[in-house]
Amino acid sequence: MLKFAIRNLMTRPMRSVLSLVGLTVAIMGMIGLFSVAKGLDEMVGKTFGQIEGLVAMQPGAPIPIFSRLPASWGPEIAKVPGVKLVSPEVWVRANVIDGKMIISPPRFLFGIELPTRLQLKNRVYRKDMISGRYLTEADKGTLNTVVSKSIADEFHKTIGDTLNVAGSDLKIVGIYNCGSLLLDIALIVDIDEVRKITRFGNDSVCAFYIEQTGDVPDSELAPRIQQVFKGREVEAWQPSTSREPLESGNMLFDLFVRLLSRVTLPTAALGNASLGPSDAHAAPKSGDATTVRTTASLKGIPPLLPVEVRSPTDWASRFQDFSADLDLFLAIMSGIGVTIAVLSIVNTMLMSVTERIIEFGILKANGWSRYDVLRLITSESAVLGFFGGIFGCIVGWLATRGINSIWPDRIYLVATPGLLLFALAFSTVLGIFGGLYPAVWAMRMMPMDAIRRG
Repeated sequence: MLKFAIRNLMTRPMRSVLSLVGLTVAIMGMIGLFSVAKGLDEMVGKTFGQIEGLVAMQPGAPIPIFSRLPASWGPEIAKVPGVKLVSPEVWVRANVIDGKMIISPPRFLFGIELPTRLQLKNRVYRKDMISGRYLTEADKGTLNTVVSKSIADEFHKTIGDTLNVAGSDLKIVGIYNCGSLLLDIALIVDIDEVRKITRFGNDSVCAFYIEQTGDVPDSELAPRIQQVFKGREVEAWQPSTSREPLESGNMLFDLFVRLLSRVTLPTAALGNASLGPSDAHAAPKSGDATTVRTTASLKGIPPLLPVEVRSPTDWASRFQDFSADLDLFLAIMSGIGVTIAVLSIVNTMLMSVTERIIEFGILKANGWSRYDVLRLITSESAVLGFFGGIFGCIVGWLATRGINSIWPDRIYLVATPGLLLFALAFSTVLGIFGGLYPAVWAMRMMPMDAIRRG
């Protein structure tokens, strides 16, 4: 039966090829779209799998670069039982490097306090050094920097070379490679030098990286830190008032930031106050009209705490919760292509059946049962679906590999074996269902009616 079905398809090669092409494109598109979601999931897992500590940030800020907290809060956090070490961070976007305007992928000056950073047990960046050395306390007050391999490759730099950022020449002393699009974006420099280069206020930081003692669960330690600052005034971050642009030009980075910005404090909890820093590099000031007092509730909503503490698990779980919206969108887009492909198969099989009315009448007159006719037509459509799935999987997988190699710093697509197998099975099932209507129509015809119509 299968050989008979293949031979029938080959008698009308152009029509069969067009159906195959339509289904191939649909399956390829489905693989491409869902590989975006798979890439995001893997990238998030790889990133937060390397971070073990807590991060204290401004309420509402999706990532540290958008956050502003008073630098004086660091010593207070360090006194909280369960906190082992606190290291302040300053993140500032590098818009121009060596005279080149940086749009995508984004690059950031990452200012670290060397004495505390070097004491951390978690060695993000340090453990991923591939050339040169990491910063030491001797680099305090210098413009020595450690950059990612992608940054070094982009500007054709190596150990000992300089990168001009914001009018200052940074000397490369080390190169790292974390293997994550969310981590391999930083030029690591002494925090005081970043403040000088970018005119970032000495009295503020973007975030505090907190290393735990290990004897207090994160779920208990985070609220404990937040309660220390209860009753103080805070400026809650809002995208519309932040001076840091949400759009970086990097699709995955921007999507990641926007998804995280959806899981922070709801706008309703901020009342009618004017929110967001009036100065992107200034720490919150008490008495400022733009601040939100955390000592009172707004319209029955619990008051804001002036600091938000997140754990790696919290980051990842929040992202996973809201990436479901992305999956829904991708499913809808894939469904459109798949619907077109199914209609193409139905059209092909219906025309094929119509042209072979006499053939089916003769076959039924010579003893073929309705089931035999049904099996023949669905076999033909299943062959179209199977080979359409094969070609779609091959082309889709090659496309994801090609895109990853061409833009390694901008996008990360993952077509897993599970996704490819699902796409193949899905395509085959689509082919079978696409041939059901023509098959049922043909099997119901009486032999003489079929011959007479033909």
